[in-house]
Amino acid sequence: MGDWLNKCHFGDCRDAMRAMIADGVKVQTIVTSPPYWGLRDYGVDGQIGHEPTLRDFIGTLVDVFELCRELLADDGTAWVNMGDSYANDGKWGGSSGGKHVKALHGNTGIGRQKVTTGLKPKDLVGQPWRLAFALQDAGWYLRQDIIWSKPNPMPESVRDRCTKAHEYVFLLSKSEKYFYDAEAVKEQAVSGLEPRSVGFGFGTDAEERGRERVKRVPSGWDTRDGGHREMTGRYKGPGNKTHRGADAYESGDEHHRTKAGLVGYASKVREAGGTDLRNKRSVWTIPTQSFDGAHFATFPEALVEPCVLAGSRVGDVVFDPFFGSGTTGQVAQRLGRRFIGCELNPEYEQLQRDRLRQPGLMFETA
Repeated sequence: MGDWLNKCHFGDCRDAMRAMIADGVKVQTIVTSPPYWGLRDYGVDGQIGHEPTLRDFIGTLVDVFELCRELLADDGTAWVNMGDSYANDGKWGGSSGGKHVKALHGNTGIGRQKVTTGLKPKDLVGQPWRLAFALQDAGWYLRQDIIWSKPNPMPESVRDRCTKAHEYVFLLSKSEKYFYDAEAVKEQAVSGLEPRSVGFGFGTDAEERGRERVKRVPSGWDTRDGGHREMTGRYKGPGNKTHRGADAYESGDEHHRTKAGLVGYASKVREAGGTDLRNKRSVWTIPTQSFDGAHFATFPEALVEPCVLAGSRVGDVVFDPFFGSGTTGQVAQRLGRRFIGCELNPEYEQLQRDRLRQPGLMFETA
């Protein structure tokens, strides 16, 4: 297995995976972003995403992920990033031009492929969900759809729909039970809205025992004046803004408080050695991350990091069959994991070398 570790293997990922399977290689988690269908032509024979039909493309990826599943440990996971596109049959082909060409394709000169979708003009293709359901049908457990929300999306000159500002990351598992480190990816709770609820040493013993999580629920069912504009909670007070604030625990009084009171409580929780972390939510707001000379689909490191942290332990192997500019390997090494990468396009070798100048990184041609 050592011959495969901490290296990018250039060539068709399917050939490399078959060789790894024959060598008994196992990986703990897979973090990857497959090529999108019909979006780019890299000018490399055998490239995925160049299939004549959408059905052929999805079938090709199902075959790729079947090999991934053979490589994966029984308790392993796969994190698959996938974006979408619109049917625009015959409108693209060759090298892209226009004011956004550098942002889209960097300095590679790579163009978009002309395809025939068979869909109505302007139809959303639905690539992410078509792939997710196909993998589910193939035996994968489809555990979650994660929204990658982009605060800096690519501008679009559209007037009949919203600007696209998200992609999907699908969490898939090989088995019903799998390794997932929820503690490693906990996030900061919204200050004051979800304070932890027991035993931080202020208030009376009875109040400590009786303390419970503050809840705020919409009063949309309230027919009184202002019902749709206010929040109702456990303890009633003027205006139905009802909270158990921090000072209620100090004085023993129960009265309404605004969010400021809860913020103060959360601060006291932290000072008392408590925590206001919560389970990670399924919407991840992460800016796109540019890398000079890279193709526009470069993974942001912040998108890869929670996948690696939740899906693997220190020392585990992280695999990316579509290695691209090497973000998955970079993040894996920084977090104390080992990695294996595969990449078809040899033009990315120098990109990876420039980006991943670390002693353990090596490159081989499959």
